[in-house]
Amino acid sequence: MLVLGIETSCDETSAAVVEDGRRILSNVVASQHEVHRPYGGIVPELASRAHLGKIGPIVDRALADAGLSLDDVHAVAVTQGPGLIGSLLVGVSFAKALAFAKNLPLVAVDHLEGHIRAAYLESEEPIPHPALSLVVSGGHTSLFLMSEEDSYELIGKTRDDAAGEAYDKVAKRLGLGYPGGPVLDRLAALGDPSVYRFSVPRFSDGSEDFSFSGLKSAVLRKIVETPVDPVAEGDDPTTRQDVCDLAAGFQRTVIECLVRRSETAAKRLHARAILVSGGVAANSELRTTFAALGLDLGIPVVLPRVSLSTDNAAMIAAAGYAKVSRNELSSMDLSADVELHLGEPLERRTTRYR
Repeated sequence: MLVLGIETSCDETSAAVVEDGRRILSNVVASQHEVHRPYGGIVPELASRAHLGKIGPIVDRALADAGLSLDDVHAVAVTQGPGLIGSLLVGVSFAKALAFAKNLPLVAVDHLEGHIRAAYLESEEPIPHPALSLVVSGGHTSLFLMSEEDSYELIGKTRDDAAGEAYDKVAKRLGLGYPGGPVLDRLAALGDPSVYRFSVPRFSDGSEDFSFSGLKSAVLRKIVETPVDPVAEGDDPTTRQDVCDLAAGFQRTVIECLVRRSETAAKRLHARAILVSGGVAANSELRTTFAALGLDLGIPVVLPRVSLSTDNAAMIAAAGYAKVSRNELSSMDLSADVELHLGEPLERRTTRYR
């Protein structure tokens, strides 16, 4: 089965063709970093307009790279949400038009389920269950228990900022530009995390939720109080030891929070594997630290390659294949949904697949 996947939840326009939910025939991603860099973050209206201009050519290229035409495709899968409403509507509308024109099954995919599916795309061996899945990105930091491959129970999520959002805001304050994650990761490798120490958020109720707003505020206060001057435009940030040390202290705290919550949940729930996906899963220190956690716990830790960790349509096509196999098809009245529903009890969801 050949599934065409379409992903436009935020600021990447992507299309991919995946065979039988496992074999990636093409995966084309067009970034909007240059569009949003002058603003230090994503401007929703600019994002949706950029998707409008790119979606057609990107789908054409994905089909061409796979050596296929639209007549060869068996189903269309599209990100329904969560994400930016304007961006989502571009992808959903385009997917509906394709499905209608070619009389193809249409499948709505939760963006977070796509990220989780990326780990299954990457794993050569069957993943044992129950498994713990951490999705950590610019918009989401969520922890799921998976008793089976297609079963999701939301056991923890961020109460405020997502981890990736904190990265972007700290980077913007330091004059490092957008996106903040990659540059802070590079600088942290050159810094000493013991110079600037920050507290890992804790909840008195024992919750496995996350919180990064307080950490972000603490770092921003430290920048003012120390002070740590922003990097001037055109200057090399690697020559600023104070910036590298601050990046190292901030990053170490973010990763410690993610690893602690995951370790606690894995032990409590007797998880037999840990999956880590989402854009922040591309972070080099996070990958190393979670690999070490897997060795300590004696269970596999699966992280997709960097190109499958960030937003892409291959993960959407793979998740779509699983839904087609379960006959979870969508009708032509499908619309975008900005809320997170994956892992919630059915009666609390506003979205219905039919």
